[in-house]
Amino acid sequence: MQKKTLTLALQGGGSHGAFTWGVLERLLEDERIEIEGISGASAGAMNAVALAHGWTIGGREGARQALQDFWESVAVKKPFSLQSEDAYTAENIATHAQPSPGINALLSLTRFFSPYQWNPFDINPLRDMLAAQIDFERLRAECPLKLFIAATHVGSGTLKLFRTRQLTLDMLLASACLPSLHHAVEINGEAYWDGGFTANPPLFPLLHQCQARDIMVVLLHSARHAGVPQSVNDIHTRLTEIGFNAAISTELQAIALAQREARRGLFAFGHLERRLRHLHIHSIASRDFMGQLTTLSRLNTDALFLQALRSEGRQQTSRWLDENFKHIGARSSFSLARFLR
Repeated sequence: MQKKTLTLALQGGGSHGAFTWGVLERLLEDERIEIEGISGASAGAMNAVALAHGWTIGGREGARQALQDFWESVAVKKPFSLQSEDAYTAENIATHAQPSPGINALLSLTRFFSPYQWNPFDINPLRDMLAAQIDFERLRAECPLKLFIAATHVGSGTLKLFRTRQLTLDMLLASACLPSLHHAVEINGEAYWDGGFTANPPLFPLLHQCQARDIMVVLLHSARHAGVPQSVNDIHTRLTEIGFNAAISTELQAIALAQREARRGLFAFGHLERRLRHLHIHSIASRDFMGQLTTLSRLNTDALFLQALRSEGRQQTSRWLDENFKHIGARSSFSLARFLR
């Protein structure tokens, strides 16, 4: 059996990260795929650490189980909901994907008060959930995967990367700290916010600190939209998408330019030049499905909604493997040409 090695870059996006759950689950089922390293921000970081923790204690099956445990803990089940098991479909996902009235009320509160006012004790259920599920001490000591978890340094507005051997619960929470909902996470006297503001997800550590020639980017935000948004909600949604895509677009453009220059010469003398000449970029996304979802739907943790996202992730990954497995190690299946215009 021919095995091929990837590194993974996982985008953040709240509950939309359940799409990535499906992607990872399907990749883990394919024993032809080896994973060397994973970078992630926000929900991407949660997926990365859950997979790495499970892999450390139980290999592929442990990784699949850890991802399932995490997302089932996140899920809110509605036993008295009027929605059926097949309520979330590609045709009606936009209609049913909005968060609950309680979440909408909380969002209204954040427009007028900071979390230091309405949540003075910084209550965060995610902290207890992660503390119960992830053995950070064992992860630091035994994890065979290279992790690069992104957070944003509040004081300087720059990217901070936390790696496998130093990773703690607070570092993971920092990567998913939305400043409108939570207090900044303090680590060694420095304050941090969500990593999606500065790298969503970071690519350069996978280029510089891993050996695999292929980077798989799992995208949750639609990079392109037809027409000009005109309503308040559509404008806000598009601005949010642009903001969360800006960092990765800049990195992809830098890689495209550097790779073009590296390939112009007959010989590659430096390590980075050789890496760039043989680097391949791949992407799994679902523009039609995810493009129907609003910014607010990222706060929807309904179990059926998460399962619909997971299913879509699995389907897109199966399709990608059928069409592109042969390209791993040979060429990119994601075109960088658009970033050279």
